[in-house]
Amino acid sequence: MMSYMTSQYRRVEPARLEQREAQRHPVLLGRATVHEDAKETLEARLVDLSVYGCRVSIDGGVKVGERIWLRLANSNPISATAVWAEGNRLGCKFDEMLDRALFRQLTLQGC
Repeated sequence: MMSYMTSQYRRVEPARLEQREAQRHPVLLGRATVHEDAKETLEARLVDLSVYGCRVSIDGGVKVGERIWLRLANSNPISATAVWAEGNRLGCKFDEMLDRALFRQLTLQGC
């Protein structure tokens, strides 16, 4: 059986897999601060949020793998790890699942 070379070597775009444990939701109250150990507090804007993590827009030198403390809309400090950084965007994974009451306050999602 003959096959065509064009079909044998056809380019296929890579699959985009969503690897988050929970859907991210846009936020209504976007004020946040980020504090690294022994460093100054950085002002940030909360972009989206799940009960497991968030994305913030921040001007500052937080590096992937660093442990940080977040304060979301004047919440108590929330411990997290920076898991990715791209430009002024930073993805964070909370050490513990976010309190659902705070999640609802920030997103108005009934989860």
